[in-house]
Amino acid sequence: MRTIAVVVNWNGGRENLACIEALLAQGDALEGVVFVDNASSDGSCELVERRYAQVEVLRNAENLGYGGGNNQGIARALERGAQAVLVVNNDLTFEAGCVAALQRALAAEATLGAVGPRVLTRGTKRIWAAGGALTWRQNLTTLRGFGELDGPAFRVDVDVDYLPGCALLLRREALEQVGAFDDAYFAYTEDVDLGLRLSRAGWRSRVVGSVAAFHAPSTSTGGGYNPRRKYMMAVNSIWFLRRYAGPREWGRFLLYDVATLPLLFVDGFCCGRLRAALAKAAGLVDGLRGKRITGAVVRPGAHWLW
Repeated sequence: MRTIAVVVNWNGGRENLACIEALLAQGDALEGVVFVDNASSDGSCELVERRYAQVEVLRNAENLGYGGGNNQGIARALERGAQAVLVVNNDLTFEAGCVAALQRALAAEATLGAVGPRVLTRGTKRIWAAGGALTWRQNLTTLRGFGELDGPAFRVDVDVDYLPGCALLLRREALEQVGAFDDAYFAYTEDVDLGLRLSRAGWRSRVVGSVAAFHAPSTSTGGGYNPRRKYMMAVNSIWFLRRYAGPREWGRFLLYDVATLPLLFVDGFCCGRLRAALAKAAGLVDGLRGKRITGAVVRPGAHWLW
């Protein structure tokens, strides 16, 4: 199965090098790597160009976001004849043989549109995600196994609602039918949206639990529970609800997410994360007001909360 990987970068520094090294170490499983740079200013794109002549680099004059950058890379991979496209965060690495195992899984069942490995938080033995579930509650979704110790329960193959965008192998025919990411999200929630579109079109998404990838989550937006990330997730949650939710789904989200904001403020105040809690509230309001995430919005200093 001819596979090309796509890596999107925005000021990713040296994280890109470990990611590309891990991809090249997959050997013949990969036909090539397309590296999309979203107007980085830290020299990271130039570093990749100097070190990896075999990597195709696409440069953008502005930050098109995770979805927009990946869509460029996916389109290029399909132009090059890829039968499958491997979407990879630039802060992610793979264990040996991971991509080949994903290819075998995708090729084995014609109704699989996407497969991905179980993902561990780098430097730990804990699960970051073994797929995701759409709950319509807090943050709309939950990452399966998040924070739990890795073990046999996660080393099995299982169908899921969606696969996190940090590591997924997409079948060409599925992409041609439903399209790639919705780049209007800019960053966050575009993977959930894609998973739902695949499902509604009859394609399945599956975690291949026998293989693992290692992730340093959210490094491009500051990592972890930070204001910029929480703001973007909140804005995009509202837009996702606008597109897909009925009264019942809106009710669940309002009850479990919006109504619990006072508790989130108290927890944020006690734990030194009040700015992130306020950013989430601001994102919900801005989403309801019809605001979208753009490159200008996420620049450092663009908002008083970040």
